Amino acid sequence: MSSTLFRTKKVEQSILDTEEPEHALKKSLSALDLTVFGVGVIIGTGIFVYTGSVAKTTAGPAISLSFVAAGVACALAALCYAEFASSVPVAGSAYTFSYASIGELPAWIIGWDLVLEFALGTAVVAVGWSGYFRSFLDTNIGWHVPAVLGGRDNAHGFGFDIFAALLVLALTAVLVVGMKLSARVTQVVVAVKVTVVLIVIIAGSFIVKAANYHPYIPPARPAQAGSDLKAPLIQLMFGWAPSSYGVMGVFTGASIVFFAFIGFDVVATAAEETRNPQRDMPRGIIGSLIICTLLYVAVSIVVTGMEKYTRLSVQAPLAEAFKATGHPWFAGVISFGATIGLITVCMILLLGQTRVFFAMSRDGLLPRFFSRTHPRFRTPYRPTILLGVIIAIVAGFTSLTTLGELVNIGTLFAFVVVAISVVILRRTRPDLPRAFRTPWVPVLPFLSVCASLWLMLNLPAETWLRFAAWMVIGFVVYFLYGRSHSRLGLRERAAADRTAPPPSGDPA
Repeated sequence: MSSTLFRTKKVEQSILDTEEPEHALKKSLSALDLTVFGVGVIIGTGIFVYTGSVAKTTAGPAISLSFVAAGVACALAALCYAEFASSVPVAGSAYTFSYASIGELPAWIIGWDLVLEFALGTAVVAVGWSGYFRSFLDTNIGWHVPAVLGGRDNAHGFGFDIFAALLVLALTAVLVVGMKLSARVTQVVVAVKVTVVLIVIIAGSFIVKAANYHPYIPPARPAQAGSDLKAPLIQLMFGWAPSSYGVMGVFTGASIVFFAFIGFDVVATAAEETRNPQRDMPRGIIGSLIICTLLYVAVSIVVTGMEKYTRLSVQAPLAEAFKATGHPWFAGVISFGATIGLITVCMILLLGQTRVFFAMSRDGLLPRFFSRTHPRFRTPYRPTILLGVIIAIVAGFTSLTTLGELVNIGTLFAFVVVAISVVILRRTRPDLPRAFRTPWVPVLPFLSVCASLWLMLNLPAETWLRFAAWMVIGFVVYFLYGRSHSRLGLRERAAADRTAPPPSGDPA
């Protein structure tokens, strides 16, 4: 039984499956498109929120170093993703990579994990966007959204977030029409978002006061260890509580701001739709990460220089910093940029989920009905519509205070699997052409695993329990459906039947 659970799918077979006419995706993306996708999904609420909350409570002005440390941790994972995405240019990201190296059951686990990660991420971002949009309608137009249509946070009884649901449905339609249209929409929105970030950096640099940087690394303050399930798992395991400020505060801050980088792995899900994946996938993944790291560091330096870190707002630090220094117009521009920017984050997360679901369906682990592409647009329209409707309903009834951390643990788990898969595939398939090679294997993948596990241990214990529950459901679905319908398993059984010797014995 173990041999079937850990059977691997050859890279050549994965690539061959992408050429089936009814299950083939249209190749239309360039390195620029991929880089824009990466920047579009990474730069979201993180740059507008984490800069203030982490600086005020954890790292002080040294938050810029926290962003550098988090960027290095992401870079380790990005280098592993770049090798796989250029060597195995197939939709599915970490799911496809692990299927080619570790085996079918681990691939199912990571695919099941990514479906949850991207679905919840899309829903949560849509709800966040809806909050900004309702605020815009209320402040600038004077139209008050009824509480019953404002989501669960605003309703006393029944509540449905109509704008979050409509956003998801609109983006679903864009993704069905085609990747190139999605890329063009993303380019426009990302241009607006990056422009707003550059305005913050340039305008804010003229308001910076050197005194606000002192002390750059505030004296350490020990934090009180928690004892319930809301405490980080590492506290419950070892009784260790992360400190605020000081050198350790910088690294504690890195474990928090790391989540502002989540999203670059979504670029890998579009490998099959890239015209030259061997060249463009590494450029898109690594390029988007470098751009976002530089922007994050620059913004954190400016905002902690504009206002003393102890006085920074936790909810809207950039906008409030400009208001506090007498520049309310910039605050309005920042709020507009945050609202527009969340649209691309939502769309690209939805894109990532549909591609993973599509790849699992094409392999037979989910019903093959969902792996047929649109005859005109060459997009996986069936899973896109199905998941879009489900996520729209979830977004309508989801509170921002729930389920958010599951997105983080799912991403980190994928990072661990991809790093391990790089080492395994190097040993099992040294002959495989690699347009990009992760340097210093196995040292660099090992460091990537350690960094991801460290960040996972800093997540609340209750997040681990929810994640484990979702994995248990995934095991049940695999053994009831996926294992018996696996195309790889069906091919192996057919080959065994052809080579089996004829039955022996005299005829009756």
